[in-house]
Amino acid sequence: MSGQIVTRFAPSPTGYLHIGGARTALFNWLYARGRGGKFLLRIEDTDKARSTPEATAAILKGLGWLGLDHDGDVVSQAAGAARHAEVAHDLLDKGRAYKCFSTQDEIEAFREAARAEGKSTLFQSPWRDADPAAHPDAPFVIRLKTATEGSTVIRDEVQGDVTIRNDQLDDMVLLRSDGTPVYMLAVVVDDHDMGVTHVIRGDDHLNNAARQMGIYTAMGWDVPVWAHIPLIHGADGKKLSKRHGALGVDEYQGMGYPAAGMRNYLARLGWSHGDDEFFTDDQAKEWFDLTGIGKSPARFDFKKLENLSGQHIAIAEDAALLHELQAYLQAAGHSALTEAQANGMYRAMYCLKERARTFPELIEKAHFVLANRPLDMEEKANAQLDTVSRGILQSLTPQLQNASWTRDELEAVTSRIAEEHGTKFGKLAGPMRAALAGRAVTPSVFDMMLILGRDETLARLTDAAATGSA
Repeated sequence: MSGQIVTRFAPSPTGYLHIGGARTALFNWLYARGRGGKFLLRIEDTDKARSTPEATAAILKGLGWLGLDHDGDVVSQAAGAARHAEVAHDLLDKGRAYKCFSTQDEIEAFREAARAEGKSTLFQSPWRDADPAAHPDAPFVIRLKTATEGSTVIRDEVQGDVTIRNDQLDDMVLLRSDGTPVYMLAVVVDDHDMGVTHVIRGDDHLNNAARQMGIYTAMGWDVPVWAHIPLIHGADGKKLSKRHGALGVDEYQGMGYPAAGMRNYLARLGWSHGDDEFFTDDQAKEWFDLTGIGKSPARFDFKKLENLSGQHIAIAEDAALLHELQAYLQAAGHSALTEAQANGMYRAMYCLKERARTFPELIEKAHFVLANRPLDMEEKANAQLDTVSRGILQSLTPQLQNASWTRDELEAVTSRIAEEHGTKFGKLAGPMRAALAGRAVTPSVFDMMLILGRDETLARLTDAAATGSA
């Protein structure tokens, strides 16, 4: 198959964007983007009873957060019903499909008789080769004439060649008796009309491929490249479900995972490039191929997701990280940062990024720059402010008043004061953390002082020297 590669993601709008669907979208996006191809989006909204505009909006929002941009307009499958029906009638005209007048009662009676005789319950319509002159004036469905001998081979890039005997396939319905097309027909027509060259989807669709190939063949259309990817399981090896935790990608945004970390993790979920665990989007686009997808179900592992997310936070540009942090706060239902807080976060980002695996951890590390005086004091931090340490802070404050506000000078002054009190700076660091942040675990004392500035640093040290535990 030559020409431009075209992939698609085709979710049903019946709920949020599931984590499995997100990975399918990512694989299609990476495959197309890495080869100068197109990545298309189709909403399979033919099930009017279950499809909702809210679900469509949730899917688009999830893809937006993940950064999976699509080419062209979003295609509505339901809007193409007339085109799908047209193809069914075209197959009828070609003699590759037929009108079936069997009622539901007749079909069920056939199956019951087959069961009783121990035969296949695949329905064999008596109308398959009937003379059109014998057709009654009654409701009918249009069925595809499936080959009855030989076999259908699905040449799959992940599963290998999968052979299905044609006598295991029924003459599937293309158009219902009310003239509406079935999903299986709509998928094939849409994929053909959209120019889709590669169908990358969950392996729960593998059996559908054999039936869909019947339509491609009957219409004389090129069959796309198939790649059916294994499902995602929980850590216990069972199919991913609500009991394993979050299922919708929106929940992962609300938990504070960065989109880049999520993309990296989802790409590694069932696909590998050597031993590489951490990689950028550019590397993923360059490396991603169908041969790297495994046949076994992937297991979702929160620890790996956290680890990769932390690495992506560490390398992110400060402005981009602040922008995504603001989006996280909104998604999680928290108050937005004030302008002053945002400016402080931006200045502090260089010393916050390391070792923060999620945005809540990043915010906790940034407590010193987000908090206002008087600081709320953690119990462990408060315990650092005993009488001796408060005395040292009292003598440190005037010495810092006229110090030039550079790291070297701040280190020199604090070390000298510690020495004068017969101790080392290491012993002074705990009380200073408490004074500056109200926390026992913080970024470097000197980073905090530089970010807070002289006035705020001195004010916090003064507060701590005057209060604290006895």
